[in-house]
Amino acid sequence: MGTTDLRSRRAPLEMTPEAFRETGHRLVDEIATFLESLPGRPVAPDETPSALRQHLPAGLPEEGADPGSLLAEAAPLVFDHSAFNGHPRFFGYITSSAAPVGALADLLASAVNPNVGAWQLSSVASEIEGQCVRWIAELLGMPAGTEGLLVSGGNMANFVGFLAARRAKGGEDLREQGLPQRAGRLLVYASSETHTWIQKAADLFGHGTDSIRWIPVKGDLTIDAESLVRQIAADRAKGDRPFLLVGNAGTVSTGAVDPLPRLAAIARENDLWFHADGAYGALAVASDEAPPDLAGLAEADSVAMDPHKWLYTALEAGCALVRHPGALRDTFAYSPPYYRFDGEKEDPRVNYFELGLQNSRGFRALKVWLGLRQAGRAGYREMISDDIRLARELHRLVAVEPRLEAMTQALSISTFRYVPEDLEPGTEAVDSYLNELNEELLHRLKASGEVYLSNAVIDDVFALRACIVNFRTSLADVEAVPGIVLRHGDATDRALRPTRLPSATP
Repeated sequence: MGTTDLRSRRAPLEMTPEAFRETGHRLVDEIATFLESLPGRPVAPDETPSALRQHLPAGLPEEGADPGSLLAEAAPLVFDHSAFNGHPRFFGYITSSAAPVGALADLLASAVNPNVGAWQLSSVASEIEGQCVRWIAELLGMPAGTEGLLVSGGNMANFVGFLAARRAKGGEDLREQGLPQRAGRLLVYASSETHTWIQKAADLFGHGTDSIRWIPVKGDLTIDAESLVRQIAADRAKGDRPFLLVGNAGTVSTGAVDPLPRLAAIARENDLWFHADGAYGALAVASDEAPPDLAGLAEADSVAMDPHKWLYTALEAGCALVRHPGALRDTFAYSPPYYRFDGEKEDPRVNYFELGLQNSRGFRALKVWLGLRQAGRAGYREMISDDIRLARELHRLVAVEPRLEAMTQALSISTFRYVPEDLEPGTEAVDSYLNELNEELLHRLKASGEVYLSNAVIDDVFALRACIVNFRTSLADVEAVPGIVLRHGDATDRALRPTRLPSATP
């Protein structure tokens, strides 16, 4: 039996209001100083996992410690040993600089800690999430009545669309009998540039990856619509059941936007569910710089998008939208006897456990909602447009450098590679060396802390990739990139070529 006096219990995790206030004020001051220092810090540390582990405790302590001391220790640990997607020269993966209001929103949301699964447990949080979903649908041009919910990110948002499509098009016997194993398979159509979420969905939800029909892309890396039409017809002729067509509203590698209006029409003609993966690019439709094909988002049956990408929201925040009222509830809702809440019939409310995969859910919506209110439609239009213009400027700057080869530019992604002036691409040996050279160059750029890029592979060419979803990035940051890449590229070539391509070493 424990020794705690349960009449005057004081749990080890409790803090007095005075201690919370003092510790919180100190931490907020440290975070403000960190944000101020961000442009002068390395974009990412050059550390090994084993070296980093030396900064962590050796084991789980038997006795606890003062929370103020722990936070004073944790803050520099996180500040000094992290890759910073909020750094103005972070151009790597599609994770945006996060609005500071989101950090404060997460503090507020965690303090109240509502479970946004049932309205009765999270009344105001549920209403805020509902308003967020409606505002996002409005930004994308989707119709009034569009339903949705916030999820962890793009994979989960796309999964929601996938499952809603299967429920709508798969037939009534699917829930009880499961998927057909041989004849009449349910098939999915997507371009070869589609994100790996589609393989995960087909695998995890029992279809198997052989159920995906990979449609080739054209020279601009968008789906070949004519090949798509032919493939659907061929599959139907064999007795299979096409049910889902996925269009890309900004591919991960290059930002390519599929011809969404054309795909919507093909889906209607063939009784397919049309899902748009706009995890990255959907919000660009709010910008004056948007490619015209993004207007097709308004015709999609479902859309996945990520506020933690181009709404500049702190992780995690994805959003799944479905234009058909009731489709999500029809897909996900089950009502066990322990889910009984007062007032449901008199004044209907949204219980989010009925609309998605989770039952217990955190209050993600607060940081999104406050960001939307702080910037407004005009603010987001400005920031997204600036990101696109900066990426175009980077593409222009790269194109005029003799040792840099500009490759693709779409939305806010530009790809290019370093090519020494005395090497001519086109032979197997040189092309192989250039891929190896640029891969090593990418490692060195990341290790330098000067700029953070990622990569794309385009027609077997290893390219450097810069993606700008960062409201802290300025023209000066973009103008610095070619010089940094050239300096490290020249050094990498001098070190690598004598052993990798000796026949072409000067």
